[in-house]
Amino acid sequence: MFSDQSDQQPFATVLAQLFNDETISIPLLFRLSDMMPDERVQFETHWAAATDERRSLLVQHLADLAEINFEVEFSPLFAIGLTDTVAAVRLAALDGLWDSEDVKLIRPIIALMQNDVEVMVRVAAARTLAHYVLLGAWGQVSADSTAIIVDALLAQHQSAETIHAVRCAALESLGAADHHLVPGLIEAAYDSGDPELQSSALFAMGSSADSRWVGILIDEMESPYVEMRLQAVRAAGEIGDSDTVDGLSEAIFDEDDEVSAEAILALGKTGNSRAIQILTRLAEDPELAYLHELIDEALDLSADSDFDSFDFDFGFDFDDEDYPEA
Repeated sequence: MFSDQSDQQPFATVLAQLFNDETISIPLLFRLSDMMPDERVQFETHWAAATDERRSLLVQHLADLAEINFEVEFSPLFAIGLTDTVAAVRLAALDGLWDSEDVKLIRPIIALMQNDVEVMVRVAAARTLAHYVLLGAWGQVSADSTAIIVDALLAQHQSAETIHAVRCAALESLGAADHHLVPGLIEAAYDSGDPELQSSALFAMGSSADSRWVGILIDEMESPYVEMRLQAVRAAGEIGDSDTVDGLSEAIFDEDDEVSAEAILALGKTGNSRAIQILTRLAEDPELAYLHELIDEALDLSADSDFDSFDFDFGFDFDDEDYPEA
């Protein structure tokens, strides 16, 4: 936890500075983590009196901080932001909940997905539910709560009245759901001919972690459309099937920088010994120095993967075909 002289300041002084100073002090934001009940009352009083701009700035800073620091706990503050009158505040609050395990927020998030007046908030809410679906798959959210989420997402995706962007986002969040309808919905979206639905289908394939989709992903890595290639390499990394290594190694040299970067990270996520060999050789190539930081990140990801260490070839003696030329 961050610690400095702000820890010794009275909480009332911290709030006065956060809500009134011209600039927001990032160190002071740490004092808003794990607030005591009386501190939360004080915060809500200041929040209610703050300008729209100040609330927006505060919640965005809190969301950014929550993304890079796993020790902070701002969920109660994001819960307040979900009901704010300003769409930017609601969006930032949803963004901050990307890793929340607070099941009390499930219904408010579903309500935003279903009823918010701003389409972008509805889309963000649908995507925020993906995390809870994944927690359900891991057994960290009850089956009853997971069923509520999945049913709500299914209703949004299947309704002809649902705004298209929300339908796409709902499908993406359904990817990890253990529901008999989901594979068929993914396949139907991919076969629809609608570019946005197809992109969301690829995303959902990755979230499913199901190797049944590997053949499609390999084909889409050669799509003429950047967005499809991008989603394909991301999904391949999430599934981690060794059959995708060749396609991912070629995608490293994609003409689009984002596809190239995602392919490198995806290779690391596979944890496959050949993928690690390829990444290691790339890391030793001085002409690819501009990629070395990203390659190191991918190798770090591979260390966390369940690859078969007994098959690892420390000689890095593999054919040129495993390492496409730039």
